[in-house]
Amino acid sequence: MTFDEMKGAGGEVRLPYQAFSNWFDSEDPKGLQAKSREADQLFRRMGITFNVYGDPDATERLIPFDIIPRIISAREWSRLSRGIEQRVRALNAFLHDIYHRQEIIRSGRLPAEMIARNAAYLSQMIGVTPPGDVWTHIVGIDLVRTGPDEFYVLEDNARTPSGVSYMLENRETMLHMFPELFQLNRVQRVSRYPQNLHESLAACAPPACTDSPVVAVLTPGIHNSAYYEHSFLADQMGVELVEGHDLRVVDGRIAMRTTRGYQAIDVLYRRVDDDFLDPLNFRPDSVLGVPGIFDVYRAGGITIANAPGTGVADDKAIYSYMPEIVEFYTGEKPVLENVPTWRCSEPDALAHVLDNLDELVVKEVHGSGGYGMLIGPAASKKELKAFRKKLEARPSNYIAQPTLSLSTCPIFAKKGLSPRHVDLRPFVLVSPNGIDITPGGLTRVALKKGSLVVNSSQGGGTKDTWVLEEE
Repeated sequence: MTFDEMKGAGGEVRLPYQAFSNWFDSEDPKGLQAKSREADQLFRRMGITFNVYGDPDATERLIPFDIIPRIISAREWSRLSRGIEQRVRALNAFLHDIYHRQEIIRSGRLPAEMIARNAAYLSQMIGVTPPGDVWTHIVGIDLVRTGPDEFYVLEDNARTPSGVSYMLENRETMLHMFPELFQLNRVQRVSRYPQNLHESLAACAPPACTDSPVVAVLTPGIHNSAYYEHSFLADQMGVELVEGHDLRVVDGRIAMRTTRGYQAIDVLYRRVDDDFLDPLNFRPDSVLGVPGIFDVYRAGGITIANAPGTGVADDKAIYSYMPEIVEFYTGEKPVLENVPTWRCSEPDALAHVLDNLDELVVKEVHGSGGYGMLIGPAASKKELKAFRKKLEARPSNYIAQPTLSLSTCPIFAKKGLSPRHVDLRPFVLVSPNGIDITPGGLTRVALKKGSLVVNSSQGGGTKDTWVLEEE
């Protein structure tokens, strides 16, 4: 049975939603419809869009926004925060270890081939320690819920997690349209995130920094699917948004072109993938990166956030070992559980997956955005047959998981409230000063009735996420 976060198992409004529910019942539905349309107009006017690669109809889309908030109690958030912090600490320790002594492999907890054959593992990072020993400066941990106290980590985003701008804009939109709701409900703030991000990045300045750290955001350019976010975050932090052609090596530092000449950068929040970061060290055909930046980085002349090579922690086969990874580096049992996972590279697991393909969710180990995956219960016989061939041809490219009964939250539909499946991506900042978790995160919602796919690229939408203060 699907757990509804507003109504609960017995159909009665759960405590976190009671003040909101009372307010909603007193509102005029036509007025709320008008507010919903107003939200769309606000998003369009502010340019809150994303690009869809390979879409012949349009290069930009408006992300659908639902005006019904997702509400999490202080008690629920306290447990989630403990589990997220534990997991992020383990991820950072794991990344340091696999590029240094590889103790987890020596211990037999993780097979050597998980690293040796991993396309996201950068041999160029072996022996490198980022400034402050921080590898994942910005992390997004995707969570799903199946019951009142049942939360699972769906995947880790340790490379370049996106979506935080939508979290912030969702809150601004709700504050603009429904200020009375924030008087009725004691909702924890998220507005400090840009300031916290800037402070966290500045705290990770490299040894070459001798003054106030200069921070910049590196974007691939306007055609990138998340360009809006790159521009938004640079603007909110009050730092420069730069492209590769704006940067060059000057006196052993990375410097950006300004109207007063070239200025050295201390911390570069990059939204460019590893392969394209430096044509001299990685893909020689890249025009997105900066020639020589990796050599400057290794010499301690700049901090790159997140560190090159962190993508190995996003690998879904590595994900399947996260319970062991958490225990190995923290000495504790995981607070948040993984979704049970079959590694299709293992013959017995592959046989099980092939026998039960119509019941499972199958994902590419390096996939993202909802692409390249199969949702067995929703697939046609033709789709199952085609995917079976892919699995048999490249089993190591896939993992499989049971189809969870994801929790639902109501959306504002034409006939009132209607439940839809959701997930949650909280955002985490890591610096030598500690770990900061923004209360809430980005709730993604499958707008299509019965759908489990929440990705915006696949037709999903977003909603504001409220974490209530303790009573």
